[in-house]
Amino acid sequence: MRQLLNSISYEQWANTAQQELLQVRPESLGKVGVLLGGRSAEREISLKSGGGVLNALLTKGADAHAFDPGLRSIHELASEQFDRVFIALHGRFGEDGTIQGLLEQLQIPYTGSGVLASAMAIDKQVTKRVWLSHGLATPKYLMLSPESNWAAVVEQLGLPLIVKPSREGSSLGLSKVTTLEDLPNAYALAAKLDFEVMAEECIIGDELTCPIVGNKDQVVALPIIKIIAPKNNYDYHHKYFSNETQYICPPEIDTQIEAEVRALAVQSYQVLGCRGWGRADIMLDQKSGRPYLLEMNTSPGMTNHSLVPMAAKHAGMNYENFVMWILMQATLSQELNADSMKATS
Repeated sequence: MRQLLNSISYEQWANTAQQELLQVRPESLGKVGVLLGGRSAEREISLKSGGGVLNALLTKGADAHAFDPGLRSIHELASEQFDRVFIALHGRFGEDGTIQGLLEQLQIPYTGSGVLASAMAIDKQVTKRVWLSHGLATPKYLMLSPESNWAAVVEQLGLPLIVKPSREGSSLGLSKVTTLEDLPNAYALAAKLDFEVMAEECIIGDELTCPIVGNKDQVVALPIIKIIAPKNNYDYHHKYFSNETQYICPPEIDTQIEAEVRALAVQSYQVLGCRGWGRADIMLDQKSGRPYLLEMNTSPGMTNHSLVPMAAKHAGMNYENFVMWILMQATLSQELNADSMKATS
């Protein structure tokens, strides 16, 4: 029943996915764990995402149970004997390959990207290196340290520029620097969360995000979302708690540019080796009209403010069905590798 998802529209994907759902009995998925909370700085958001996922699965009749690895031990996770898990963790210890590696060892199929892709995608410097090695556009950057020459940083990247921890999400520790004098304080703020801190060229233009679903060459980009935050400040508060931020799905942009953005999102996902689902954050330069990749999220938010469910809904799939479809994709890297070997033998 699988199709080459990159050869079909997102409406066709949604239709195919929902046909697959009709053939699956919830009880056939076994005992399902929803991993939520965790120990990262994004714990609060993960609890919201996981709560939404858990309620969706229960509504669909799945035997779903919450499990918070921030409060419970590895031994308890193993003893639960989950048949598969939905990872609703965000940030470190949940989106960085850590929990994925543990689940591989326990042989519990899980949602989302595997160990390596997760570890690469959470590290902004590694992500950029991979993208650049494949010729994908991403803003210029420099890694900072207490000994950095701040004037040289500004000379190379210009102003304004962005300073952020290399391995945090949800805009935690991020600053938009408009003067040379503000740069040391921006570095200090980011360094509280990560010893690796990045300064990045600030692309002025539309802020876009594009969810992606699928594996390897079977990948489709869902509808693009344009984000309009108050004073262009899409920070932690405006992402998750503010009702002032506007989301336009899909935005009114040139059809050729839309195609370029969606193609870039798919490429960015594929070259990192992502699977299941993800979300590429992109800036559209207002002068050149060129899209630039910012980050890849391998465990996107699933709150009532989250963007991936919004795009899935526009494609024709409601929240509960989308959660079930993601869960159906749960697998282990060793299983995918075995399938690949069979296909090439």
